[in-house]
Amino acid sequence: MNAVAHPETRTDFHRPGVGAVLASTWRVGTAERQRAAVEAIRTTWESREWPDLGLLSYSVYTGTDGDTLLHYSQWTSERAYEDFVRTYRDDRNAEIDAAVPGIERVVLHRYAPPRSRVLDEPTARALPGAVAVVEVDFDEPDQERQKAWVDAVFTALDGDAPKRPARGGIGAHFHLSTDGTRVLNMAEWASERAHAEWQADAPLDEAWTRVHRYPGIAGSRVRRYTPALSLSAGA
Repeated sequence: MNAVAHPETRTDFHRPGVGAVLASTWRVGTAERQRAAVEAIRTTWESREWPDLGLLSYSVYTGTDGDTLLHYSQWTSERAYEDFVRTYRDDRNAEIDAAVPGIERVVLHRYAPPRSRVLDEPTARALPGAVAVVEVDFDEPDQERQKAWVDAVFTALDGDAPKRPARGGIGAHFHLSTDGTRVLNMAEWASERAHAEWQADAPLDEAWTRVHRYPGIAGSRVRRYTPALSLSAGA
């Protein structure tokens, strides 16, 4: 099967059959090189047979920082990803690197499929114009703490709904790393502005204070991305 590009289709965060999620970051240096790298990825993947080893989807997001690319892929299992690395990855990366030399592949993390929450019902079915990527690191592995922190965020969001609706918010998708040390939230928004306005109006109430000061948090960061490319198996 050949890969089919869906540049205007949102990632299906609850695609059936997903057993593992891989998220990685590349640094390319400039906005021009971001665009070139996305096109190189598209060309490389569309010119080859789909690696039918348990890869269900592969999406790329462009950082609003003019430097980074976020790669998000869904697999039937982590073993399926390891099979891909052994068999297909080097050939694809070599072609992409030939088109855009000097790509820095920064980090890759492994996650379980996400828990999600609708942010704003009127825009829940909209295509995202921006994705706010929230990463939270903990000081040691603890899967129960990961789950408890996400529960605390859901409680804060529920408290926000009547007084501070997330206008333009589509959905928040919380991924727990398989090593127990971090949480990744892929929060879809109608636009970068919608997220910036909601973030600027952040309350200092008890629920959000608990989220931000949760015991064991070693660091956190928020970056914004734009959906650039989505690939999946197709005829």
